[in-house]
Amino acid sequence: MKRIEVVAAIIRKGDRIFATQRGYGDFKDWWEFPGGKMEEGETPEEALVREIREELSADVNVGKLLHTVEWDYPQFHLTMHCYMCSLTHDALHLNEHEAAKWLDSTTLHSVKWLPADEILMPLLERELHSGM
Repeated sequence: MKRIEVVAAIIRKGDRIFATQRGYGDFKDWWEFPGGKMEEGETPEEALVREIREELSADVNVGKLLHTVEWDYPQFHLTMHCYMCSLTHDALHLNEHEAAKWLDSTTLHSVKWLPADEILMPLLERELHSGM
């Protein structure tokens, strides 16, 4: 089975996290955390900074690794390193996604998450209630 390794930014602002809606592919209209494939020689943190600049025209501070998700999709196995992040400024621009939302603990389940992202919900609920 094909293997893909990616990074995902869980961008937090206060008691909310940022979610993006896919505008293409088999999972068009499903929700995910922004990020993407690591390039050869990149650390996960470097890949996240690059991907967020490309996808959102924004800069992030990369924080702690929340979790590494291992998930089997029908066509590939995904390894997704998920980092807590914060924006260096509030301006965001959707360069690749169809839509975006800031979600809090009461709206976290209001979108249709990609399966690999969905398994992060219990961890995110804890994070949002921790008052970090």
